[in-house]
Amino acid sequence: MNMQSSIETKYGTTSIPRKSETDRRSAWSQILAVLVNNIMLVSNGMVAGFPIILIPKLSQEHFGASSNITEDQMSWMGSISFTCSLIGCLVSGFITQPIGRTRSVQVVAPLLFLAWIIFPFANEVWHIYLALCLCGFACSLVEAPILAYKSEVCQPYLRGMLSATSTLSAVTGTLIQIVLGASCHWRTAALISSSFPALTCVLLFYIPESPHWLVMHNKEDAAHVSLAWLRGWTTLENVQDEFEAICCSCSTDIQKSVNDSRGNAIEPKPRSKLAAYTKKGFLWPLGLMEFIFFLSHFTGNTTLQTYAVSLFETMRAPMDDFHATVVLGVAEVVGCLISLFFVRAYGKRIMTFVSLSGIGICNVVIATYAYRIGVKYLELDDGTVNSPSSHYHWIPSCLLILLAFIGHCGIRVLPWVLLGEVFPHETRAVGCGLGSASYNLMIFLANKLFINMVNGFTMVGVYVFYAVISFVGLVYLYVALPETEGKNLEDVINHFSEVAMLDNNIQRRDSNKAHYSNVC
Repeated sequence: MNMQSSIETKYGTTSIPRKSETDRRSAWSQILAVLVNNIMLVSNGMVAGFPIILIPKLSQEHFGASSNITEDQMSWMGSISFTCSLIGCLVSGFITQPIGRTRSVQVVAPLLFLAWIIFPFANEVWHIYLALCLCGFACSLVEAPILAYKSEVCQPYLRGMLSATSTLSAVTGTLIQIVLGASCHWRTAALISSSFPALTCVLLFYIPESPHWLVMHNKEDAAHVSLAWLRGWTTLENVQDEFEAICCSCSTDIQKSVNDSRGNAIEPKPRSKLAAYTKKGFLWPLGLMEFIFFLSHFTGNTTLQTYAVSLFETMRAPMDDFHATVVLGVAEVVGCLISLFFVRAYGKRIMTFVSLSGIGICNVVIATYAYRIGVKYLELDDGTVNSPSSHYHWIPSCLLILLAFIGHCGIRVLPWVLLGEVFPHETRAVGCGLGSASYNLMIFLANKLFINMVNGFTMVGVYVFYAVISFVGLVYLYVALPETEGKNLEDVINHFSEVAMLDNNIQRRDSNKAHYSNVC
């Protein structure tokens, strides 16, 4: 009775919904919890997009002790946040695991707010460096807890779709920042950007912690209340079976026994925490995630985003830099939106195969077009709009935009959907952190090597290389990637631990109902 009262007091439940309303309320409660966390990811995307507007604006105005910033300073502004992001990702899982999923985000949000506030008052280059460092570090700290939170609070039939909103939120944030940069001063854009982490910090007071994390930290009563909130602000009795399943799946990290509704004790099975990171159940999914992140960055999308203006110039596409950047941003957002419904309707495997096939074909056609017009090396943008070189000047524009669109319909979204699913409960935060670190490392390598690859292999050779990687990745993932859409987290974990292998069928909602009663 006391626990039931706590739900009504803390979260405002005033009545028990009818069965016909329960499913809708359950979905909306999960969507609400995810959306609040997504506000922080929008802010992360705005951090990624800020150098895009900051560097050209600073190069055109007097700033600091010198009249203009130097090329070396501009290069640091474009890369310094990456260095801090890489460090933050590597330690985020270890730092945030003891704090909790939502509380970690709530603690980090003020740091990101402070970083944004530095920009409006900056009058020296080192102020900009400091703010960018804090932005990169803060953003990297929240990725692991948010990804872990989404996988743990969402029911299987919603988990893939809601996890895919992570990429959508990030690219939306980047697009918002580009639009802000075109409509207001960079100092004003930074001030507006600071409202997003501040809003996240406030709203998270009303969002419950992950039930899995609470159970693993011996807070079973709070976990039960949290689960009832996340399943539509319902009663404790309505979520009893799922609560017992969570207790059972997390029992290896519980230091005291948990009694189910029949009075049977679920005894913990303690084991070394360090040993968990050397087991196949952790190393296998970590290796798979590293390969998928490699595919998402070395198939043309990352370098397209970074070198968009130069690529449009090189391919003789008649678009100025602002329009090219905005159109690519819109294509990425639309692709992410489509992926939300694609993954739910057809599953992660089909989504991945279609995306990689499309990317491979686009890369082949781009290489063919580059060969046809005699393009060999990357041309730097000179600020002018290209004149059409032939009647087919629309081809490069369509191909590059299509490449961005298809990538964000699948392979660019996939690793962020899988990252929170594939690791065991006790290593999930660290696994998500290491996966996020590999994301930043792959971005660095893809962008750093691109110009050298073009100079060594020419544009034709680079896009042929991207096409080969796409098709090789398609074959490998056909063999190695299980279908996790609609599957319970415990089933996914058991697959990578080789306890019980998953099939490649999508598990629909109704087939999950009996799982909770016999999962132990």
